[in-house]
Amino acid sequence: MAGMRMAAPLWALNEGYSPAAVGVLLALFALTQVFLSLPAGRYADRHGLRRPVGWAVLVAVAGCALALAWPHFVTLCIAALCTGGAAGGAIIALQRHVGRAAHDATQLRQVFSWLAIGPAVSNFVGPFAAGLLIDHAGPVAGSSQGYRAAFAFMAVLPVLTWFWVRHTQELPRTETPADAPRGRAWDLLADPPLRRLLFVNWLLASCWDVHTFVVPLLGHERGLSASVIGTILGAFAIAAACIRVLMPLVADRLREAVVVAAAMGITAVLFGLYPLLPTAWAMGLCSVLLGLALGSVQPMVMSLLHQITPAHRQGEALGLRLMAINASSVLMPMLFGTAGAVIGVAGLFWVVGAAVGLGARTAWRMGHAPPSAGH
Repeated sequence: MAGMRMAAPLWALNEGYSPAAVGVLLALFALTQVFLSLPAGRYADRHGLRRPVGWAVLVAVAGCALALAWPHFVTLCIAALCTGGAAGGAIIALQRHVGRAAHDATQLRQVFSWLAIGPAVSNFVGPFAAGLLIDHAGPVAGSSQGYRAAFAFMAVLPVLTWFWVRHTQELPRTETPADAPRGRAWDLLADPPLRRLLFVNWLLASCWDVHTFVVPLLGHERGLSASVIGTILGAFAIAAACIRVLMPLVADRLREAVVVAAAMGITAVLFGLYPLLPTAWAMGLCSVLLGLALGSVQPMVMSLLHQITPAHRQGEALGLRLMAINASSVLMPMLFGTAGAVIGVAGLFWVVGAAVGLGARTAWRMGHAPPSAGH
């Protein structure tokens, strides 16, 4: 998905499509997950890991193959829907599986810290490989052969995934308790700890979005080059990946609510300072610190989610979380653009930072949530 998300917009721009059309194409990668996350979560609850991942592999390969066979804006839109939905369905099944395989809270923190490294690596490998193929696989950089080679390579990656997953031992199915009412996924929001967790997760996901959205605007205002702005954003991603590599080594000393609340407080302070920094070096250092803070959050959120959610409904809860994050990724950039025009880039940083700082109290209260019967 990460490779297609980079290659498809470049193809559209190369063919003369407008930035608005490219924006629609990018939104489609998240749109499918908004609508399919809950059904995918229920499907994972019923069928475990291999069957959901198998369907995800088929859908992803079909989307990439369609773009390879008939590169056109419409087929790329379909490929975006397919690869986005497939990635969402696969990650829900994988998160549910590894969460159930853990035996205690320390193992939960460890496995989700390791698992969180995957998206960080893929966000580098996919675009990097696609870029190399687009530039070098054809007779000239940006040729149609180069784009076809990139789409073909993206179609191979899900197949490799299946070779790693197909022999995984399924965990015993968690049966629904006989006295449990048959509810809808939305009924999960009646549980205060889960509701607080999803709210905190949404606030922190918005911080990722606002950083990605606003730093290029701030850099442009300061007259920084595109390569410098890209380096600042790259430093953020590398720091987020590094903290996730280190966290499994100290998982037994971490407490989820403490880590999340501290990350929110640090993020609030850094967002307050960011617009005041005068140089690219200072912005880069702030970006690294922000990556360390925000990169530590996802493993802790996933560990808490598995502790406070009934074991037979963890797939639904994961789907609800993913749906909220992707709905935010579709809507928040538009809100940021409107708000930035009214209050300015610095004001946008300060407003979001204040909201995150106030939300730290909610994160701290999550430490008192009782564990579910599944752990």
